[in-house]
Amino acid sequence: MGIKIKQAKTEDSAFLAQMILQSSRAGKKDGLFDLLFATNDNATILKRLENLTKTDAKSHCHFSNFLLAELDGKLVGTLCSYEPRISNKESFIAALSEIGCSDENEALEVMYICDFNLNNRTLIFDFMEELEGFIDVGVLKALMQKSLLTARLKGYRIAQTMIEIGSLESALFYKKMGFREVQHKECELYREKFGRSGMSLMSIEF
Repeated sequence: MGIKIKQAKTEDSAFLAQMILQSSRAGKKDGLFDLLFATNDNATILKRLENLTKTDAKSHCHFSNFLLAELDGKLVGTLCSYEPRISNKESFIAALSEIGCSDENEALEVMYICDFNLNNRTLIFDFMEELEGFIDVGVLKALMQKSLLTARLKGYRIAQTMIEIGSLESALFYKKMGFREVQHKECELYREKFGRSGMSLMSIEF
């Protein structure tokens, strides 16, 4: 059976939480949500992320922004795509408030210190992840191809993504799909918290 791509629903929130956490850590001991929720307890973080995907505020973590990859009836990967005019800093803070998190949080400063001035006519990709054991079977490529097709049908011609500087595998994948680096920011606070020097903005025209 081939890879099936489908739109995420609220009942997929537990899997989305797992992939969001995996993506945010990206090989690091601590990721954004460890810092944001002030804990390394996976169960606590995953529960809060589940709730974050289902808030009324349409943050970039909202389930409606995600496509899922399914193989042999099992969910194996995710790719989030969102419009920065809708899923922005304000909507993220509103979503955090809904699940009981204060916006007076150092993690938010770290998150946005390496931010870029995104064009509202650009579609943003995030949380591109696959389960361990399903690497190299075409999961991410299928998700990306479907996302780019959907973006084109919506009238978008440019898509961008932000990856950590030094994330070599992610950078290589995006370059294979036709993305190129257009900007990068090195941030001392980001390096201090996560051990990575900053963020890279990659872009594709299609």
